[in-house]
Amino acid sequence: MPDETPAEAPASEEAAASEVKLERPKIEKVKADQSFTIPEGHHRGEVMTFGQRVVYALTWILSVSIASTYFRAKVKGRENVPKTGSFIVSPVHRSNLDSPMLALITRRRMRYMGKESLWKSKFGAWYFTAAGGFPVERASADRVALQACLDCVERGEPLVLFPEGTRQHGPEITEMFEGPAWLAGRGQVPILPVGIGGSERAMGKGTKFPRPTRMTLVIGKPIYPPPKNEKGRVPRPAVRALTVELRDALQDLFDEAQEMAGTPNEHGISGS
Repeated sequence: MPDETPAEAPASEEAAASEVKLERPKIEKVKADQSFTIPEGHHRGEVMTFGQRVVYALTWILSVSIASTYFRAKVKGRENVPKTGSFIVSPVHRSNLDSPMLALITRRRMRYMGKESLWKSKFGAWYFTAAGGFPVERASADRVALQACLDCVERGEPLVLFPEGTRQHGPEITEMFEGPAWLAGRGQVPILPVGIGGSERAMGKGTKFPRPTRMTLVIGKPIYPPPKNEKGRVPRPAVRALTVELRDALQDLFDEAQEMAGTPNEHGISGS
């Protein structure tokens, strides 16, 4: 993400930044992710057309139906979802099921930023674009995708960003991208943390078909960014501190969601 740090941060901010321990996720660029296609006549982060809204609505109905029946999904904390304005949904990421499961948290149309490999085939490019998504080139500074995120936020649309970057494994949240915090500061919108329980058991990495196991979502209270400084920016140390606050909130929500799903996290033990 672009560095919003002023040329000379105040000493107190520098001291706070030095106390924050934060690692960036390690995402390797693979051959399958080296190219993607945007359908002709479309661009990333565009205003959704009537046809796109229809595709989104049908996808939402299908996702909610499967989640409620096949996975017996439960949701806690829906009252924390803002009813108006933009916000950034930041969920835990342990499974490919996480994205469709998020349909349960709100009837509002949400925009998704996804890995570029989903846009590699013509059908995938058409479908995910029609459903309101747009690709990001992982392991690179994709400024076009970043601008698409800002466009969505400025229009007041909810935006989904996975702060762990890609599917992770196990009970601990140890690495986080600063993207959600940076965008929240830039757009002055809240971050909505979401813990997802049972998704790794249902369909973790390497699983070909989802198991019919209980899944849960626990929605936390919105986390608001600090105000911009006199230069119209949120300094980098504040973005880093907000990311740590989000990480801590996600860990608590993840633990609660896993407990509710019957797959409690065992900290200090590798795996879940």
